[in-house]
Amino acid sequence: MKKILLVLDGNHFSEGAFRMATFLNEYEQVLVTGVFLQAIDYRDIVGYSGMSGETQVTLSPLETEENLIIRNMRYFENRCLHAGLEFRSHRDTDMFALQELQTETRFADLLILSGELFYENIGKEQPNDYLKKILRQTECPILLVPEDYVLPNKVVLAYDGKPDSVFAIKQFTYLFPHFYHWETTLITIEDDDEPLPYQELIEELAAKHFSNLTLEVISSVSERSFLKSINEKSETMLVAGAFGRSELSNLFKKSFLSEIIQQHKIPVFVAHR
Repeated sequence: MKKILLVLDGNHFSEGAFRMATFLNEYEQVLVTGVFLQAIDYRDIVGYSGMSGETQVTLSPLETEENLIIRNMRYFENRCLHAGLEFRSHRDTDMFALQELQTETRFADLLILSGELFYENIGKEQPNDYLKKILRQTECPILLVPEDYVLPNKVVLAYDGKPDSVFAIKQFTYLFPHFYHWETTLITIEDDDEPLPYQELIEELAAKHFSNLTLEVISSVSERSFLKSINEKSETMLVAGAFGRSELSNLFKKSFLSEIIQQHKIPVFVAHR
């Protein structure tokens, strides 16, 4: 991995996202590109954003918004200098913020976002419409982080039998080969009426990429208890192939990943084809 995007919208500076970038830089030196967006995506104002529901926004004077972005850029640059990070600053302040962000992801290895702060001005309950949209449209993997979390040294791989979950696991291994020795659990959830497809194949793949691998199969009736337990696992990162282009979430059930994000407990790595 060589290039990380760190996205900052309006006056939000995510300490959680910056902390993760510095953590990853300890394993492999990377270029951290700060992408600074408008406080809102103006497609909502002109009426063709395509998002569901009503989006509540507060328009600030452009001069004030510009001052916030400049102040945020300076703060980011000073933090990078102090942390010894190689960095760039991109001012993607066109009216269509999410469209510009999608283009940025085309030319990056990883996008780190705050699962709490990303466009919280349009909806504090995450994932809000903006976060859902960029999760569907991104062209590189995303690492969603809480603002307060324990740095990970364990991995949970979530496999639901669908191609996106396999793709996410492979993308994670390609980006983070140095996590080979981390304690890793491959979680699969089976429906009693429908066997999980390709169980042996996913186990075979995961075993070659993680030296400390444990396999765990959970029945569908135990999914709620698993959801609770995963949020109680400190020092853990969840790898999930969800929020594909055609569905909001393919992982186990549509509510699963959304609930993980809402709890703001652990980092979540998401990738889709």
